[in-house]
Amino acid sequence: MSVLSIVHYPGPVLQEVGKPVGDEEFNGDLEKLVSDMFETMAEARGVGLAAPQVGVSKRLFVMDVPVEGGEPERHVLVNPEIIDVEGEQTGDEGCLSFPGLYQVVRREMRVIARARNVKGEEFELDVADLAARCILHETDHCDGIVFLDRMTPLKRQMAKRKIKTLQKTGKWN
Repeated sequence: MSVLSIVHYPGPVLQEVGKPVGDEEFNGDLEKLVSDMFETMAEARGVGLAAPQVGVSKRLFVMDVPVEGGEPERHVLVNPEIIDVEGEQTGDEGCLSFPGLYQVVRREMRVIARARNVKGEEFELDVADLAARCILHETDHCDGIVFLDRMTPLKRQMAKRKIKTLQKTGKWN
């Protein structure tokens, strides 16, 4: 396993729609990428990490979300699709591609997602709260959407100003 470099905004790969993972790609290379992504996410203290965030324009992400009263649940979602959503939650959201930036973002409370695992087997995941927020956030990355796009115009403008300040001080790159 190795730690990969995380692409920071405005890296172009973050704003591209990721390519679907093809049947022929479910092999050792994909397993290594997923393993490295888990290692990278853990090193960065994240709960989710999408392939575009490590410079790979593919539709896949890993997540390791703490579960109340239990062990964190690790999941790999390859070619994720959101099947259903319900409810609403509003809360602070961060992103490993936006280090040090947190914003209040409105998301759905519950998500049902369909995806394939690292072996290519299809499954569905029904989650709520932080896990739902994580799936929606990481699926956005697969679609070339960054969390700035989910903010109000005023908050987006303020966030971009903060990014410029961080870039000038060398705390961004």
